[in-house]
This record gives sequence, structure tokens and C-alpha cells, in this order.
Amino acid sequence: MTAVAGVQVINSNYKKERIKIAFNPFEALSEDKDAEIFAVQDQSHLKGKKWIPDISEVFKDSFSVFSFISNYCSNNPDMEPETLDKILTNLRSIGNRLIGVIELSDNLEIDVVTDIFIRINSKGTALSQGDFVMSKIAADEEHGGNTLRKAIDYFAHLCKEPSFYDYIADNDTEFARTEYLRKIAWLKDDKETVYDPECDDILRVAFMYSYPRAKLADLVSLLSGRDFETRDYKSEIIEQTYEKLTQGVLSVINQNNFTQFVLAIRGAGFISPKLVKSRMALDFAYALYLRLRNDRSVSVSDVKRIVQKWYVLSVLTGRYSGSPESAFYRDIKMINEIGVVRTLEGMEAAILSDNFWNVKIVQDLAQTSTINPTYLVYLAAQVSGNDMSLLSSNVTVKDLIEITGDVHHIFPKEYLKANGFSKNMYNQIANYAFLDTQVNKSIGKKAPREYFTEAERQCNSGIVTYGSITHTDVLHQNLEMNCIPKEVMQMDYTNYTEFLEKRRMLMAEKIRQYYYGL
Repeated sequence: MTAVAGVQVINSNYKKERIKIAFNPFEALSEDKDAEIFAVQDQSHLKGKKWIPDISEVFKDSFSVFSFISNYCSNNPDMEPETLDKILTNLRSIGNRLIGVIELSDNLEIDVVTDIFIRINSKGTALSQGDFVMSKIAADEEHGGNTLRKAIDYFAHLCKEPSFYDYIADNDTEFARTEYLRKIAWLKDDKETVYDPECDDILRVAFMYSYPRAKLADLVSLLSGRDFETRDYKSEIIEQTYEKLTQGVLSVINQNNFTQFVLAIRGAGFISPKLVKSRMALDFAYALYLRLRNDRSVSVSDVKRIVQKWYVLSVLTGRYSGSPESAFYRDIKMINEIGVVRTLEGMEAAILSDNFWNVKIVQDLAQTSTINPTYLVYLAAQVSGNDMSLLSSNVTVKDLIEITGDVHHIFPKEYLKANGFSKNMYNQIANYAFLDTQVNKSIGKKAPREYFTEAERQCNSGIVTYGSITHTDVLHQNLEMNCIPKEVMQMDYTNYTEFLEKRRMLMAEKIRQYYYGL
């Protein structure tokens, strides 16, 4: 429709643009069912004489069929005027076609409508429950849903592109007159990237905070006025839902709430988006933080600590990775019954056994992916402990994560390849450590016993070859904080499997001490 009418649309960067479709009359004569009759306009269509570059020109009231046929046939002698006239008549008839509309009975349950919405929109960019909620509130001007949707959408976009604030203020004057613009104005100076929530995240957190429920499908029902006890639909429930949802959204986008929550996550060592891959765990942690702020049974000093432990435990156990909304619901239900503190204590008692730390976590570290959740928690533990990078006395792991430092193979990759090890073996998580680029280059393809022995020797000679450590006790501390067994001084490729086993145990122990130290 927009291509035919020549109407501008707003793209993913919130800029207005035209969708231009080109048309080839010659291909319209083809009997080939795969003939390229229409195409998204590019430079070839603007240069090619056979193409009508923009079909919207054909649908304008000012379009002259006679003049167009004359000019087109002059440029394309192979096209007969009468034939082109028939083709143009067929093309222009598109403007009279009805767009398919699916009408649903008003007797359908709202969850059925939601399911139909998601199924119909499952192709291309698949839409979610959150998209349906955004569509529903956008259409409700009576309760201010259209403005609330913009507030959510703009907040999510500003988190990623703070400079977009000026565009909103200058181009959406209606929104600029609302309180929402003032509420999100702080983001124009925000440079934090650890937690940049999407619209779904904002809705999910606001809903979990405002209601003792967790499924966005329930929010759709409440926005439709459903009374879950009587199963009736009441207008007062719609009004109450909008009021509570609006307050929930305002709490989520509040500068103090948001920045203090992010500080709590950063304080646990997750100082970069590279360390934060569990979005659902982050959403629940934020909803938990908002709830704890108003919980008088929990001291202010304990709020961040509880949120940190909950988040880390959720990541280590994959608590919200399978069916997150079901897990959200179970946890919220338990919190409503016995409170946050007792719920967390119960989780720890049920999960954190010696087998969890000595077996499960060790097994989780026997992988190759650098986005493995357990490995990311290990790195957060290093950041939290202000650990120095390998063979360095002044460059921290935190520094290297923030400036994209090298992840070094403790047993160098080329060294292991030369000795017959496969990719799945030399790229083990337990073979990774952050270190400075120059140190990495100086190590090259040397066996660990060679370069670590030399690093120890330089502590006595004062001639620095690897890194910046010049004292033996500092070197041993550096190995310890990087969970590298002291036996590495005598190890070569024949000891590689033994090294991996020892280091995984040390990494698991570091994660354990980190968690209980939060």
C-alpha cells in the first residue's frame, strides 16, 4: 500500500523513508511464473529504460497514460502502445484491490486472539507476545496507550542511541509535550551499555513489578478487561491495568532506579555487554530490584547484594533459559508466599551442594564457547576481584575486557596444533586467559614450561621478557588469581589434559568464593 500510494514509512532508525517498487512491463508479458515483474528499486531500475522505477507515479491522479505510453514506446520500440496500455490498465487495477482482512469473532477468548496474532505474524520477522501488547496499547487512545507505547519504544531506542533524543524533541512535538519526554531525557547523556532493554524487556519488567504475574499473555487479558476470577470482561479493569502498567513503566525508566540497578550488576563484575548474555535473568533481576526497594523487611544495604546473588545464581543454573515465563511465575509465586530472602535461601539450599560446585560447574567449563554462561561468571569474578591479567603487574582483566584485549591460549594454539591437538581441544575454555597483546606476541608458540620458567627466571635476573612481573611472589599470586596451577612451570603438551582438569577445578572454586563473597 505504501509503495502504491507513495506514502512514507518510519524505518528501524525512526527515519521517514519511501518504499519504492519498480515494474517491468516486458516481464509482465512473460509466461514464466518466476519472471521478475516487480522489484525493490535500485540504481539499475533508474538507469534501465525498460523499468518503471517507481509504480507510485502510475497511481497519481496527475498521471497521463497517453504521454507515458508515447515516451515509453519511444525509448522501447519493441513495445506496442496497445499492449502497454493493457499492461498499465492491469497495473492500475491493483489500486482497486481489497487488502485481505481476517475478522475474528468477538466471542473469542483473548488468549486465542493472541495466539492467532502470533501465528499469522510468524513469517519474516516473527512477532512476540510483547509485540502484541505494544500493538494493543498503541491502538488505545482512550487510556493513553498510544503515548505509553511511544514512551516504551523511545526509551528502548535511546538506550542504544542517546543522540536520538534531539530527533524526538524536534519531530514528535505531541510526545514532547507529555511528561514522558522529561522522564527519559536523562538518557541523552547516558553511555552505559551493560543493560539496553528492548520494548519486550521494559514491558516484562514493568508487568512483573506491578502484578503478581509473569506471563505477558496475562497482561493482554488485563488490558482487555478480563476478571480472572469471574472470567468476565470489565471496563474498570482496563482502566486499572493502564494505571498500574503506566506506573510500572515509569518505575522501570526512572533514572535513579535504572542506574542503581545497573550499578548493582556492574558491582558484581558484569561491566560489559560482552559478559551479559542472559537477558531474561537480567529482566527478572531488575523486577526484583524494583520490588525490594519497597520491601521494608529487607534493609537498603542488602538490596543490591540480594539482586547480585539472584542474578549470578540464575545465570549459573540457566534458571530462565528454557521456559522463562513459567520460571518467572514460579519464583514470583514463591516470593509472594515467603518473601525474597527466604526464597533465595531456599534456592541456595536446594541447588548449591558440593556436587554443584565440584561437578556441575566443572563440567560446564569443559566447553569451547566464550559466551558460555559459567565462563562469563568466571570473568565477572575476575573483574570483581580486580585480578591482574596473566603475567602482568599493572593491567587488570577488567581493563582488557573493556578495551577488547587478547584472550590468550595458555597452551598456545599453534603449539598444540603442531602436536596433533584438534580445534575442540586447543580451544577449551580452561585454556583461555586474558593478557596484554604484546605479552601474547612474545609468548608465540612456546610451551608453557618454557615461557613460565623464563617469567620466573626474570624475577631474579631483572631482565624482563614476558609481561611486567619482576618478583617471584607476585608471579605466584598472578598464577593463583588466573586459576593456573603451579605445576604449569613443568608442563608441555603431554600434560595438557591434566592441566585442563586442574584449571577447571580452580576456576570452579574461584566462582564459588566469588558467589559467597557477594
